[in-house]
Formats: sequence, structure tokens, C-alpha cells
Amino acid sequence: MRADRIRVAWRPRDAPLVARAVAAVGAAARALAARLAALDDAALGALAAVAGGDAAGEAGREVLVVLGEAAALPWVDGVVYLGRDDAAPELLLPTALAPSVPPGVLALAIRAAVSCPGPVAVLAAPPRLVPCGVARAIDRGRLAAWREAR
Repeated sequence: MRADRIRVAWRPRDAPLVARAVAAVGAAARALAARLAALDDAALGALAAVAGGDAAGEAGREVLVVLGEAAALPWVDGVVYLGRDDAAPELLLPTALAPSVPPGVLALAIRAAVSCPGPVAVLAAPPRLVPCGVARAIDRGRLAAWREAR
């Protein structure tokens, strides 16, 4: 992964971060969306999300990041949980992986490359940065429309 000119490798984290988000790409994103659609209104109301995908709807390019408290985050096969490292609280990093560069340096590089308010989800595989400042409460209608477009 590259964030502005810094090459980042990932290694197992000594102690996992507390989950604050769950992210998925491609088929896992579609499965996560289906799981969200099956939640009751109270469970869905405890979450916020940001979703995207290739404008042409190219398979495998979809991304879905769901933010919430650890206990409220859904699970499906292929997702990655993200948390906040005290050294870079504006990033959502994989809970089980640590970057090869200090998180604060990574945060500076990412902020230089991505100008958006709010946290940025950093996905290790496939490498992707997802601005999460635009995350909103999950609306069933929008969720259904996003699922149908896939």
C-alpha cells in the first residue's frame, strides 16, 4: 500500500484494537449489505455506513464500511474489523494488523493524500482508503438501492 510516498507493509498486531467499524470489498460487501438488511430497526439504527463502488458497477469494486460499537457490528465471511490506534485516532486501521511505519506518520501521509473531514478507513488488502466522514445512519431504502445496483 502507498499513502503519499510511504510504502506500508502490514504485520500482526501484538494486541488487537477495539473494533469501531467493519469493512468489506466485493462479494463480502454485498454479503455485509444483505446482513445489514436483515437486522431489526433498533440494531440498524445503532450503525452508520459509507458505501461506494465503481461508477460502471464493475464487480469486485464495491466497498462498504459500517461504523458502530464493537458489539453492534455485524459479521460475515470476508470482512475486516477496524479500530482506532491512539497514535493515529483519525484513522480506522485493521484491528489485527499494524502498519510497518508509525501510525502517526501514516496518518500524516494519508491526510496529505486525502482531504476529507472525519476518519479514514485504511484497508490493507486490497489496499484502499475510504473516507468515512460522510458516513450516515443506514436508511433501508438507500441500502436496498445500493444492493440492487450491484
